[in-house]
Parts: sequence; structure tokens; C-alpha cells
Amino acid sequence: MDGFLFNAIIYILAAIVCVPIAKRLGMGAVLGYLIAGILVGPYGFEFIQDETQGQDIMHSTEFGVVMMLFLIGLELEPKNLWKMRDLILKVGLSQVLVTSGLIFGLGIVIGVDWRISLTAGLSMALSSTAIVLQSLKEKNQMNSPSGKMSFGVLLLQDIAVIPILAILPLLAVAGTVTSEAGHGGFLENQPGWIQTLMIFGAIGLVVLLGRFGFGPLLNWVSKTKLRELFTASALLIVVGIAYLMEMVGLSPALGTFLAGVILANSPYKHALESDLDPFKGLLLGLFFMAVGATINFNLIFSDAVSILSLTLGIILIKALVLGVIGKIKKLNLGENLSFSFGLAQVSEFSFVTYAFALQLGILATTTSDLLMAVTALSMTFTPVFSLVLDKLVVPILEKKSTKPKRESDEISEKNKVILVGFSHFGSTLGRFLRANGIEATVLDYNPDQVDLLRKMGFKVYFGDATRLDLLHSAGAEEAKILISAINSTETNKKLVELCQEHFPKLEIMIRAKNRYEAFELMEMGVENIYREHLDTSIRMGQEALQKLGFRAHTVLRLAAQFRKYDEDSLKILVKYRSNQAEYISKIRKQIEIQETLLSGELSRKFSMNDHVWDSDQLKDQND
Repeated sequence: MDGFLFNAIIYILAAIVCVPIAKRLGMGAVLGYLIAGILVGPYGFEFIQDETQGQDIMHSTEFGVVMMLFLIGLELEPKNLWKMRDLILKVGLSQVLVTSGLIFGLGIVIGVDWRISLTAGLSMALSSTAIVLQSLKEKNQMNSPSGKMSFGVLLLQDIAVIPILAILPLLAVAGTVTSEAGHGGFLENQPGWIQTLMIFGAIGLVVLLGRFGFGPLLNWVSKTKLRELFTASALLIVVGIAYLMEMVGLSPALGTFLAGVILANSPYKHALESDLDPFKGLLLGLFFMAVGATINFNLIFSDAVSILSLTLGIILIKALVLGVIGKIKKLNLGENLSFSFGLAQVSEFSFVTYAFALQLGILATTTSDLLMAVTALSMTFTPVFSLVLDKLVVPILEKKSTKPKRESDEISEKNKVILVGFSHFGSTLGRFLRANGIEATVLDYNPDQVDLLRKMGFKVYFGDATRLDLLHSAGAEEAKILISAINSTETNKKLVELCQEHFPKLEIMIRAKNRYEAFELMEMGVENIYREHLDTSIRMGQEALQKLGFRAHTVLRLAAQFRKYDEDSLKILVKYRSNQAEYISKIRKQIEIQETLLSGELSRKFSMNDHVWDSDQLKDQND
């Protein structure tokens, strides 16, 4: 049975049936898509008749990977890359070099040609960005230590595709270029050095387009204020770059990744993300199904022991290398197992490098088929291994290796103020309150910190403030104020939700790391938000003005006015933060207004809007 609509119904139906079942069983969406692909493939119900048809489908659905890499690129602002330099260069580069070297060495030992060994080593050192990120998001581990390290490794691997694709043509100098792959593009039959130059030329063209072409295009389209036209422009950028890279025989995903990095500082970044994200999710699911459908079970069954041994060997090598790196970076046992086996599969980029190496004559067709089977199997096995580790192995090992969980303290006092978090920020706040005769019930969830503070003479209770029973015992029903001095955004949000639901009369004061965290809290209805660097920055500015000859009281007034205007602008900007272009426009306007108002303060007497005085009476006495 053929036909586009019939096939679409089959693929979507298979996904709708298999993925929820897989998630219900704790297997994750990725494994569900892979199983769905196997079921509809030539070795299941045969809706896909042969591996060639499955490969055609996978080639089409690779657009999901292309879209994902573009969106990842959008997240990589230069300042974020610089912050992650330790993870990217030390962790990521170590993983790629060591893993490539071990696989290359293994190939040489068993008598494989050095060019094939090097191609396999470079290709198999990479991990599946699609599978790993999807799994981390499902488990809410993106911000965990293992999640951050995984993301750093994946970034380096995505960047490493550029030199890998540049190296392969040089390996083909002594080989015979072939067109068996059927998609060599413009580079087909060109000498190796020309192919290498063309690779860098195509990358350079993408960089130039990103710098000088896409920005004006998006600016022109955004002026129409037609959302569907902007979405079409975003798709045009992705499809156009993918087509350009395919024309010269390169990975479309590589080109769109670079374009995303270049557009990371664009004012249209968030709009692009919101418009393309729905397409990415659906196409990625179809890509995973296509991987399942293209597994060549005839080849696997013909030499099952060798292929399974090779697959498990590659997974083990990668997991061991990653495990050693995780140990060096001091990940705990559970985090390290999640990190090492989560990245142990081979990447979807490897399908591209195998096809490129086949076209260049580095790999024979049988070798390429073998490597593709190993890659597809590794993508299927690692979600299963991760499931077994998460559900069975890690809980047992952690139970044996960790100390019994400490119980929350019994709280024997009730005060008007509950202070959550007593590290640097919280302890300063707590000491200030106590120095002015206000006792607070202090809660902290770090047992070592609690023990240390008690030795110093502070009265601190150990416990998780996001537990309702603990808040009850701390006297939240009778208290007037709850102050959160912790630096975890997620914990703060949980605490706010809990207090709003169960203690609506309790006034909440929350520490925020920056204005973006403040926006999230404002959207939850929190009014008393204190950005941790705002007052320090203003106080330093006050000192600078005084050293430049400003009168002390004038400086005090200007600082109070600046703080008030900044808080007012925050309430305005929160409404526009989802629209990057509008948000930037409003920021510029607010800065102009603020500077105009403050400059006016220097040339007039105290105004009705002077915010430095506690009362009008006190202001009048000094006027």
C-alpha cells in the first residue's frame, strides 16, 4: 500500500500508540519512536517495504535534526560560550580526542585500514544530540551537573563536525572517489584539497549571510507584523542553508548550526525559537522512527555476534572515557552513570560522515552498511541502558554508598519572620534583622552549612522549606513575612506557589539573581523582589559620584530616584519580554525616560516624586 496520506497516517498512528506506552513504562519518548519505526519497517509490519525506502524517509526527516541544530545555535551567545569554555574545551575536547584515539587504535589492532579506522573513530566519538537533549529534558536534568556537562560535550562535538568533514577529503587522496552514495553534490569527483577548500568556503558563505543577510531580511519582514510571514522567513533561512550545504555535499545540520550561532545575538532570537520549535519536535520524532525503520536486521542476523559485540564495545569504550572524565570532574555516582551512558550512543551526524566517506571512496558499501547498523543499534540500546541504570542500578548503588537521609529538625519557636537560606546573602540579612531586635526563624537545607553555623552560634534549623509540613511547624500561619534568600530559581518558584496556596496572608520577599528571574517571579504575582546586584551597583555609583564632587544628600536622592525608576520600568518591560524586538525597543525608551528624569533632579528642588523620604512631613522640614 502506497500513497503519501496513507504513509503519513501509519507513521503518526504508530507514534501515537508506541510513544505514550513507552513513556508510561518509563522508557522515554526516544525509545518509543525507535520501536514505532521498527514496527512499521521492513522487519515489522512492512509498511516500509525495504531499507532503501526507510533511508529515503530518514533523509527527509533529517530536517528535524537540522531544525534542532539551528535552535541550539541560537542559544549560543558568545558570552554563554565563554562561560562554558571549561566544559567545552576540557571536557568536550578530551572526550572526542580520547574516544577517537581508542577506536582508531582498536581498528589498527584488528587489522583495519588506517583510513577506515580514523573515519570510524572520528564518527563514532560523536554522540546523538537529538537523543541526549530529548532525554535530559524528559528527566528535567538540563540544569543538573551531569546535564550541564553533557551539553558542553555535545556543543564541542557539534563544532567538531567542521574539522571532521574537512579531514575526510584529505584521507581520500590515496583512494578512489565514487558516486555510490548518490549525493556528493558539487564536490563530487573534485580533488581532495579542492573539496577541503570548498568546505571552508561554504562555511564562510554561511557566516557572511548570517552577519549581513538574515538580519535585514527579518527586520524587513517583521515590519509587516504578520506572524505567518515571519514563520515563513524563519523556515526559508533554515531550508535555504540546508539546501546550500547539500549542494556542496556537506551536512545541512552543520550549516544551520553555524547560522544559529551567528543569529544568537539577533533581536529576533526568541521569535525564531518560538516559531520553529513546534516543527522541530514533530520532525525529530519522525527522524527517530526512520532510524528504527532503517536498521538492517538481515545484516545483523547474518553476523549477529560480531555486530552486537562491536556495538556493545563502542558503547563501553565511550562510557568508560566519559566515566573517567566525570570522576575527574567530581560527579557523584548517579550523576556520573547518567552522564557516561547517556552519551554512549553514536551520533546522527555519523550517518552523514559515512555517506561522505562512501562517496569519497574511503569506505566500501559493505563497511558503510556495517557502521550504519552499529550506529542505529547504539541509538536503540543506550535509552534501554539508561532506563535500567535510572530505575534499578543507581538507586541500589546510591543506597549503599550514601549516608542515611537527615531528618528535618523540630522547630521550637515561632517568629514574625521566616528566613529561608542562610549562606552569604541570608546570613547578612539575618544579622541585620537581629541587630535591630528582630528574631527570625531560619531554615536551611544544606546540612554542612547548618552544622557550621550552629558552631558559630547561630540558631538555624535544617529542613526543606518547600515542604508544607515544615512551613506549618515554622509558624507560617502566624508569621507576617517570609524572606527567601536562596539562589535557586526553581526552589523559589515552588516556595512561592506553596505559600500563595496555603498561606495567602503571608507577605513574601524574594531574592532574584537578575531581571530575567525577577520577570518570572513577577508573572507569578510576587511584588517584593530584590535583585542581588542592584543595590551594590547603585551604592558603588553613589561612592563614585561623591568622589567626583557631588554632595552626599544629592547622591542619596539620585540613588533613591534611580532605584524607583528602575523598579517601575521592570513592571513595564515584563509585559514585552516574550517579544525580543518589542522588548529592546521598550528598554531603549525606558533608559531615555530614566536619564531625562534623573538629569532634571539635579536642577530642581525636592519634588512630589522624591522617593528618598519616609513621609511628606519629613520632606517639608528639609525643603
